[in-house]
Amino acid sequence: MTAMGGPKSKAAQVADALRADIKEMKPGDRLPSQRELAERFGFASQTIQNALAALRNEGLIVSAGNLGNFVGDGAPTGDVRDEIKEIRSQIQALAERVAALECRSDQSGA
Repeated sequence: MTAMGGPKSKAAQVADALRADIKEMKPGDRLPSQRELAERFGFASQTIQNALAALRNEGLIVSAGNLGNFVGDGAPTGDVRDEIKEIRSQIQALAERVAALECRSDQSGA
């Protein structure tokens, strides 16, 4: 339940499921890719990114940029550099999506 008493957000649902998965894993184990998680849960990549961000903030996972996400040691992260890397990664993903949409738009408009 959310603070408002309604159903959990999709990102919270994903984070809950991944918390259960992480309990069965050990520090350093690699999580599935964002694409694999999006396919598993049937949610948009941004929803998956939001769930992973929550787990990173809790210290349950650590991001290694393009290498993926790994089970952490449970210590909350406070490294601004990691946050900047994650923001850059999200911006890159969004830029790629915009470029793909623009390409589709150009093809259909021609």
